[in-house]
Amino acid sequence: MAETPHPVIIIDDEKHLRISLGQTLELAGYQVQSYESAELALRALSPEWPGVVISDIRMPGMDGMTFLQQAHALDTDLPVILITGHGDISTAVAAIRQGAYDFLEKPFRNEILLDVVARALDKRRLTLENRSLKEELARHTTPGPRVLGRTQAMQKVMSLANQIARVETDLLLWGETGAGKDMLARYIHEQSSRAGRNFVAINCGAVPESIIESELFGHEPGAFTGANKRRVGKFEHADGGTVFLDEIESMPLNLQVKLLRVLQERQLERLGSNTPVSLDIRIIAATKTDLKQAAAEGLFREDLYYRLNVVTLEIPPLRERREDIPLLFQHFAIVAATRSGLEAPTPTPAQSSMLMSHDWPGNVRELRNLAERYVLLGATCDYDLEQLMFGNSGKQALTLPEQVEMFEKSLIEQALARNKGSIKNTLEDLCLPRKTLYDKLKKYGLSREDFLAED
Repeated sequence: MAETPHPVIIIDDEKHLRISLGQTLELAGYQVQSYESAELALRALSPEWPGVVISDIRMPGMDGMTFLQQAHALDTDLPVILITGHGDISTAVAAIRQGAYDFLEKPFRNEILLDVVARALDKRRLTLENRSLKEELARHTTPGPRVLGRTQAMQKVMSLANQIARVETDLLLWGETGAGKDMLARYIHEQSSRAGRNFVAINCGAVPESIIESELFGHEPGAFTGANKRRVGKFEHADGGTVFLDEIESMPLNLQVKLLRVLQERQLERLGSNTPVSLDIRIIAATKTDLKQAAAEGLFREDLYYRLNVVTLEIPPLRERREDIPLLFQHFAIVAATRSGLEAPTPTPAQSSMLMSHDWPGNVRELRNLAERYVLLGATCDYDLEQLMFGNSGKQALTLPEQVEMFEKSLIEQALARNKGSIKNTLEDLCLPRKTLYDKLKKYGLSREDFLAED
């Protein structure tokens, strides 16, 4: 399998130098992006970007030292190599003190540049690997909700969730009823710098419209009949932490105006007061409907929709990630058994097949409820999952050929993932002829490119 070229960014306002450095690096096998200004280059960077930046120091607009500061504000571990034709000891010392990986004075030999770039890329690779390992360890050791899933769809969701948790931004979660939006919101809170503060969850569809404003914003004595003393609302209670607004589509339109102000100004006024209260909160909103369509129909404020839609995470329903169902069921059963002090047998392959064949309209919530019934009531029906799921009436699951195909697809996906997309190793793993494997990849809509290792 061909190795993906390592990315290197070059920033220099002199075109001939960009071309010269680019050619040298491309001949050495690197993937080069060149920019004439530091401002443009910053847009290409992210905390997960796996490469190295080479930047001139003296440039019009943002100079190299300022770029170094801006890049490290995004990721303090990003290797930045600074070059200049006007170098001196004091500049070099200042650059290193500010976190530059290395400092090169023009003119320099190509071998020196390539050596520095190779070492910087090794450092970047180790940094990202260690960061990934720490995140994985934290997911399995930190108290709190677990968002489980081995399918590619859920791995993508978790990767984005971990990125978002590290930055201060509001976000919108979209998913069907029971898909796990509340669990993901709690996970993001607990992986963020706000983990030690309050996580306040509010179901906008469950709070009566007559009291939701007081619930959110609080009130002063005498604000309305029965308001005998000051009440701190949910937003104030969450100061320093996170507010989770579930079923945001159910929030009354008049209250959406006030929510928009909170999002924009990070302050509120209690009912019956004209004094603003400053807030330090993060908003995570969740919905099961198309808010853009709701806004077009006048059922949701358009300005609030665009304010919430800066970052959106979509949680796939269980029927689109069936291979995760046995893992989730086992997890929920263990939790229920631990809480109740009871024990339950691990589902058989046939039972796992039945679990995977169900469409789960209630998604994770429905699956969790079944796992709890399996532990609490299973002994009364000899742990008959079909009876626990459908009662005595029963329900037709997938046919045997359909179940076989589902398992076959799952086995191929797991083998491709284990072998990082290598067809040769997957063939050996599954003991299949090459043509048979390619036929099955086509049949199940699988592509080796989706499993390639990323450097």
